[in-house]
Amino acid sequence: MDSKCLLAVVLCGVLSLLNSGAVAQKLVLNYHNGALLKGRFTVNILWYGSFTPIQRSIIVDFVNSLSFPSGAQSPTVASWWQTTEKYKGGSTTLAVGKQITEEYSAGKHLTENQLRSLASRFNDVAAINLVLTAKDVAVDGFCGSRCGTHNSINGKIPYVWVGNSETQCPAQCAWPFHKPTFGPQTPPLVAPNGDVGVDGMIINIATLLAGTVTNPFNGGYYQGPSSAPLEAVSACVGIFGSGAYPGYPGRVLVDKATGASYNAHGSHGRKFLLPAMWDPASSLCKTLV
Repeated sequence: MDSKCLLAVVLCGVLSLLNSGAVAQKLVLNYHNGALLKGRFTVNILWYGSFTPIQRSIIVDFVNSLSFPSGAQSPTVASWWQTTEKYKGGSTTLAVGKQITEEYSAGKHLTENQLRSLASRFNDVAAINLVLTAKDVAVDGFCGSRCGTHNSINGKIPYVWVGNSETQCPAQCAWPFHKPTFGPQTPPLVAPNGDVGVDGMIINIATLLAGTVTNPFNGGYYQGPSSAPLEAVSACVGIFGSGAYPGYPGRVLVDKATGASYNAHGSHGRKFLLPAMWDPASSLCKTLV
């Protein structure tokens, strides 16, 4: 299966494909009669390069928040994830499983084959393997055409890769927490966890996990060619709240104490900014706020 490469957070020049009324326009993501990921899955994480304990805890808390709201006030990360239940087959429950720390064993420039090899370090069948690369690790295609990918190992075990764009391309892969290179130059939002690179990674992880469960092996829900599909979240690119338009992510919540922007509560009191997801029931891009 070809890689599903995407910029989950794109330049505003790409967002010019939308207009201020596009949020309310119906989309069609066709179902291609293939398998979806339904049931309980662990998310194994391979940390490639240097991540601080705080950075790791932010991402672990996010993944665990997808299926377990833990009493957090509304709107929650789990309520965002529940939209995937509307795709054929029922619910998908995710929780962090095994974790491996890999300190630059393959150098600081990785190819797609090396990403697949790293993802293969886990042997779990009922799992999604998540490879995360640190800010000083270059990956083929990173920043130029993608912020991450989802693919599979031998067409059986799905994996996701996402890179930290903080020092390489925050304008592409950490918008709206950084000004874009092109397009409307609206002020960037304050990252909810105080880390532009990691908060940008959260947006991309969310995008790719949703794409993985709704189109794991290229036969699920998507629009356009299978080699470059628009999936559950990438079909709604640039939309984070109601009223979004090119260069403006939409109306979101703001933490009065820190000025940080967010639209979802997670575990351990964390806040996250999550992109809109296509809702099969309404054929619209659904936002939390």
